Amino acid sequence: MSTLHVLSHSPFNDDRLTSCLRLIGANDGLLLTGDAVYALQPGTAPLQALQARGPDLRVLALDEDVQARGLQVPEGITTIDYPAFVELSIAYDKVNSWL
Repeated sequence: MSTLHVLSHSPFNDDRLTSCLRLIGANDGLLLTGDAVYALQPGTAPLQALQARGPDLRVLALDEDVQARGLQVPEGITTIDYPAFVELSIAYDKVNSWL
């Protein structure tokens, strides 16, 4: 069963990203929204943790949130818009929002 994990909190304020990465499965995806896109900042521990998982981890970021924060998207991270977010929610068996 595949799960889309949705994170919206800054990885610098709590350990949701770390917990998610511990639990995420091989068929799962990770969508960064809101302040969670700060995990994409170069040279940070959160980005290193994402990159350490390798190309097998599907990491996406909501483009509107990336643009609003003036961030560059590292190689290997896919940006999506809201319609694609809806499609992803349907494509995965479950959606887990890390509140």
